[in-house]
Amino acid sequence: GLIVRSRGIGGNVVAGLRSIVGGEIHEYTQMLEDARKQAIDRLVKNAASMGANAVVMMRFDSSEIGQNMSEVLAYGTAVVVEKE
Repeated sequence: GLIVRSRGIGGNVVAGLRSIVGGEIHEYTQMLEDARKQAIDRLVKNAASMGANAVVMMRFDSSEIGQNMSEVLAYGTAVVVEKE
């Protein structure tokens, strides 16, 4: 599941001001939290479309694209779990 997100100009201004003072930048924390949730949702949807009912070895990867965009990738192995 892949998602690319960007903060609007207002969020970037507020985050820039917070970075001067130091501490957690809540605007970016929330953006990345939302991006992770969306990436997981897409991962689950993609796995289900392949006939899987579970994902194992799930991981996140992230990177920046440009100066104000973040990419979040949720990946793993889609499997079918059966009862014995």
